[in-house]
Amino acid sequence: MAAWAMDMPFMKRYSRSYLEKHPEKKGQDIESTKKSCEKFKDIPTTIINFVEGTRVSPQKQKETKSPFKYLLPPRAGGIAFTLAAMGHLFSGVLNVTLNYPDNQNATTSILFGKLKRVQVRVEVLEVNDDIVGDYFNDESFKVRFQTLAK
Repeated sequence: MAAWAMDMPFMKRYSRSYLEKHPEKKGQDIESTKKSCEKFKDIPTTIINFVEGTRVSPQKQKETKSPFKYLLPPRAGGIAFTLAAMGHLFSGVLNVTLNYPDNQNATTSILFGKLKRVQVRVEVLEVNDDIVGDYFNDESFKVRFQTLAK
């Protein structure tokens, strides 16, 4: 709700099966997101992207062959697109990792006031050609970017 209230852009994604039935919609999600990001050329903002997949379940972990105990593998397309569209406007990218080592389920622990400890790791990435490129049309860039996201 906070992101919506701050007028942050949201990308409407179409499923592969939907795009097969409606090929005219291909790329429309990217174009609409580019348009909604135009205002940020003149207005300072923060872009937040949860690349690790926050709706983790044992079934999804198995399907994606996740190498992580509590996360899904990173989905790099959204942040790659944002960097391609707006990367020249960013002073840097913060790669933030939160760890709740003493709580199995951080969400319920937070809600019930039982969160014991939070570990925060922040890595500042320089915005350069290593992380800005054409993720959707340049296969070699896509492979390099996905490697960085892991």
